[in-house]
Amino acid sequence: MALKLKHFFIFLFFSTVVVAQVEEVNPPNYIKTITFKGSQQESQLPILRLGETLRLEFDALNGKEEDFYYVIEHFNYDWTPSPLVKSEYLRGFDNQRIRDYENSFNTYQIYSHYSLKIPNEQTRGILKTGNYIISIWNDNDDMVFSRKFMVYEDAVNVGVNIKRSRDVRTIEEKQTVDFVINTNSINFNNPLETVKTLIIQNNNLNTAITDLKPQYTLGNELIFKYTTETSFWAGNEYLYFENKDVRAANVGVQYVDLKEIYHNYLFVNSSRANRPYTYFPDINGNFVITAVDRDNVSIEADYTMIHFALQYPPLSAGKRVYVYGNYNNYALEPENELIYNADSGLYECAFRMKQGFYNYKYVIVNKNGTLDEGAISGNFWQTENNYKVLVYYKDLGARYDRLIGFGEGSSVNISN
Repeated sequence: MALKLKHFFIFLFFSTVVVAQVEEVNPPNYIKTITFKGSQQESQLPILRLGETLRLEFDALNGKEEDFYYVIEHFNYDWTPSPLVKSEYLRGFDNQRIRDYENSFNTYQIYSHYSLKIPNEQTRGILKTGNYIISIWNDNDDMVFSRKFMVYEDAVNVGVNIKRSRDVRTIEEKQTVDFVINTNSINFNNPLETVKTLIIQNNNLNTAITDLKPQYTLGNELIFKYTTETSFWAGNEYLYFENKDVRAANVGVQYVDLKEIYHNYLFVNSSRANRPYTYFPDINGNFVITAVDRDNVSIEADYTMIHFALQYPPLSAGKRVYVYGNYNNYALEPENELIYNADSGLYECAFRMKQGFYNYKYVIVNKNGTLDEGAISGNFWQTENNYKVLVYYKDLGARYDRLIGFGEGSSVNISN
């Protein structure tokens, strides 16, 4: 399919006028269960080694069997448009129709399941490391949604250690990420200017820490050991439920009702901020599609209406509470906002989710728009969290930011 004019003008507009950071576009309500990962990953934020496979899947619940198209764009470290042209970072063509889709089978909720794999016959590979966005478009030239991903090369080693906060005021509530970058293949020129870093907690780009400078340089070893700059609120273990059998109450589900589709009513949750920390295993905000007695869960798992309920004092004017997790890319949308029900005395909301195992928590957005993840769940230094560190390098005279290294650590091994 030829490049659409609208896509061309958008690219031209970004290239010549806009220098602001690009943001992901959240999908409309009829697009659900976006799973986005690499061939070796289970996370919903693909961080791929150059040459690895990228997989994107999603469901369209409108029953129209629409055509969708994908566009891939390269970006700088700070998510401003890259100066590279398409042929420099992509082998083959994008702006192609997603050909692989199937309709749901034996489900109350009708949907079409779309699947995209890169490389494929049209898009044969990604040539450059760095930041990318894949955007999905429909036949009306409307962007349906977009997702960020990263491609890296193993040019440096990144050692990651998780420590308790070094600030005594937050030692019970925060975790600090220490890391060291070393290499024998790159001679860093002026690393204070050419090296940039990104730290991500639990695959959530909304809370990522960016653009830290190395504190110490020992030859080709860069050391980052900050007191407060690399500290994250530790949060709490995610709540969870599983409804792999829609007809019976399962883990976290109190009871089930059948209407136009099955409705699953979760147990009422309450604040954990002032309770002692209790460990229970979670998957750090992620989700997994599961269904009993189904051969292909991609098209045989059904959608159910999940009812959330939170016992919490009425919020002051301007504050809002949301169900939060990677099931919708940590988005704060009207659909997952809880509304206070004066009759029940609970905050409540309900929306469609595909059968599976889900992590979630409740968060508060303040009047000024700031996110408070720990207001309801609490923050405990013992919480198990995953951290990823990405290292970018733009040598003097280079045209784009290379992503030269990737390291990962878990607070399971946290130390003082």
